Amino acid sequence: MPESKVTFDIAEESDPSGYRIPRNARIENGPASDGDRHVVVWDRDLCRSYELWNAEPQGGNAWHAGGGAVFDLRSHRLRPDGWTSADAAGLAILPGLVRYDEAASGHVDHAIRITVPRSDESYVWPARHQAGAAADPALPPMGLRLRLKSSVDTSNLAPQAKAVAEALKKYGAIVADNGSAWFISGEENSGWDNSQLAGLKAFKGSDFEAVDASGLQQSPDSGAVAPK
Repeated sequence: MPESKVTFDIAEESDPSGYRIPRNARIENGPASDGDRHVVVWDRDLCRSYELWNAEPQGGNAWHAGGGAVFDLRSHRLRPDGWTSADAAGLAILPGLVRYDEAASGHVDHAIRITVPRSDESYVWPARHQAGAAADPALPPMGLRLRLKSSVDTSNLAPQAKAVAEALKKYGAIVADNGSAWFISGEENSGWDNSQLAGLKAFKGSDFEAVDASGLQQSPDSGAVAPK
């Protein structure tokens, strides 16, 4: 696939080149959406993720976006400190998405991307950027690791929702952007059953606990965790 030409509103914090985005790439919530309009493309051949926010096709092989990033999925290197990405936290979206095959198997084995309505004007590792509403320590910073409390009863959840909830207890979630309260993102897949997933909407902020993940940091510029 040829390299796509992508222009940006926030060019100073976006990777300027290296995107290979199909002309028919899916836009979050459809081409008529007025939301975040994320485009996330997994390049299996190069093991990269191309991620755009507020993406608009321009015809041919061209796109315009609010911001964008190219992530080498074989590397733990974080974006430059202070840079956003297609997410406010400056993190990759793809690794935090819940995939249908994971939920169908009953095991989601990674932390999950989550959004909050308002965040603090700060960020903690591994995030690289903030988009806070106020300087308020009562608000979560970007990059905060949250964990669903072990006391939260998940036994009556439908299978798809239960798999997600158990991952939230074991691996937690990372605050990645501002948006709906405790909104969990998943890949687009016809196998998802909204009636099963509805049980996740009952979770409240008080059902989560904040986790100090600073002890896992191996290097401030790397997402790799320190060995135990």
